[in-house]
Order: sequence, then C-alpha cells, then structure tokens
Amino acid sequence: MSADAGHLPELPPCPPPTVVETRVGPVQLVDHGTGPPILAIHGAMGGYDQSWYLARTLGTPGYRYIAVSRPGYLDTPLAGRTSPESQADLHAALLDALELDRVAVLAVSGGGPSAIHLAARYPDRCAALVLASTPGGPMRQRPPLSFHLMTVLLRWPGFVRRTRARLAADFGPAAARSIRDPEIRARTLADPVLRELFHGMTLSTFDRPADRLAGTRADIRATRDARYPLDRITTPTLVIAGTDDPLLPFDEHGGVLAAGIAGARLHVAEGGEHVAIFTHRAEVRPAVAAFLAQRFPVSSAA
Repeated sequence: MSADAGHLPELPPCPPPTVVETRVGPVQLVDHGTGPPILAIHGAMGGYDQSWYLARTLGTPGYRYIAVSRPGYLDTPLAGRTSPESQADLHAALLDALELDRVAVLAVSGGGPSAIHLAARYPDRCAALVLASTPGGPMRQRPPLSFHLMTVLLRWPGFVRRTRARLAADFGPAAARSIRDPEIRARTLADPVLRELFHGMTLSTFDRPADRLAGTRADIRATRDARYPLDRITTPTLVIAGTDDPLLPFDEHGGVLAAGIAGARLHVAEGGEHVAIFTHRAEVRPAVAAFLAQRFPVSSAA
C-alpha cells in the first residue's frame, strides 16, 4: 500500500488561522484554496489544525478548504454549544458569514455528528458528505481512567512540554497505541508521507491541549446516548469505516451509517482501525477524490 494515493497532488502544511464572526458567535478556521468549498471538521482533542490534517490526508488541490475549530476547541468558544445540533447550526451560520450557498463536508470521528446534523437540518447547504470513522449511534464505551488522568496532566505546562518532546523524538509507542496490527503499523511508519501526516496530527494534540479539553468532554457526553437522523439525510454520502476500529465497531457504527443513509456509499478499510484514513490512505483518498469529482466537481460553482 503506497502513500502516493494514486499519484494525487498534495495540499500544503497548515496556513495561519483566523477567526470569523458569525451571527451566533466566532469560529476559528483556516480558509485556503480556490474552487468549490469543502468544510473540514475534526474529531476529539482536535482544532482547526487537525481539520487541516484531515483535509491534507483525504483532500486534493482544486478545492477551497475551510478547516474549522469546533466549539470548545482552541479559539472557538464552547458557549453552551455542546450538542451536535447546535454545532451544526454554527456551521450553517459560518457558511452565511462566508457567503457560501453550498459546501461539501469532510468529517472525521467526533466531528461526524455535527456533520450529520448539518446535512439533516440544512440539506440545501450540503452538496456532498464524507464521514470517516464516524459514530452511527450511541458510544457505549466509556473513556478509561487513563483518559481522566491525562486531562488533569495536560493542564501542567511542564508535563505537556516533556510529553511532546518524547513524542517528537520517538513516535513508535504512540503509533502502537493507535495501530495495533504490527504489519500495518510498520508499513505506515515506513512511508514518509504517511508518517509525516500521522505524526504531525498526533503532535498537534499537544499544542495548547488544555484548550481542547472542553470540546472533547462535550463530545464524549453528546455521543453516549446519541441518536442520529440518518433517515432525513438526502445528501450524497460516502462512509469510510475500518473493519477493526476498536472505538467504533463496524457493525455498530460504519455499517449503521451506510445502511441508514439512503443511497450512501460505503468504503470498507479491511483491517483498518480508528486511524484508517492514515493507514489506508492509498485506497481511501482516491475513493474520496472520485466521489467528490462526481458529486461536487472542481468545475462546479462555489
């Protein structure tokens, strides 16, 4: 499996962010490129930087990418927007502020619920929807005790500096926690493009980590008993799911999304875990490019 992803051209590293005022509050984002607009939405412990890593991992040049920080992440205040419905309303307000009629939406993991509600609540604003490693129902698995301990430690600057330095010097242990299959892990880390993307995304978690915690806690609470209006989605949808995702078992999430959204396409990453967009990029990225080329081509009007 090669990281060239079908020899598709690459997006650049993350440009500087800005903050856009909307009618319901500010949104931090990166707005880069020209062409039909794509809204990129990060998962837990994310921010605009991880939305940009999502765009770099699955996207291709020719589009305008709007990589956001969701409420409770970095410089987008939580301000009570703890539900994916309210976050979908903020996404829609952002489109108004940017004077965009329609966008394609690229969402991963904990960003998926707000994308689902955006498509259900504002169908005329969504030209295409890509859901990668996204919950399709309640997440029964509770965070381990180590997560709660980490949320305390991440408020200590000294701990953050030391942890980030270790991660920068030796990515192997962190990669082993995210990619359990040794063959897939070795192949991923041996590829310089995949390693740069996956390592960079992981390192970004330790840039202002305390400012990512409020949003992460809100995501965890919101997904515990979540039910999603899949039957209301009319947007053309591509679901990407790994067969071995330990956080979102395929039969409970990826398979549910594909079955519940009318006409949805499903790309199954065999052996893929929660980070399948990295480990299986060579197959997933061309699938996304082909889907967008059909449903939201570069020649379409923004």
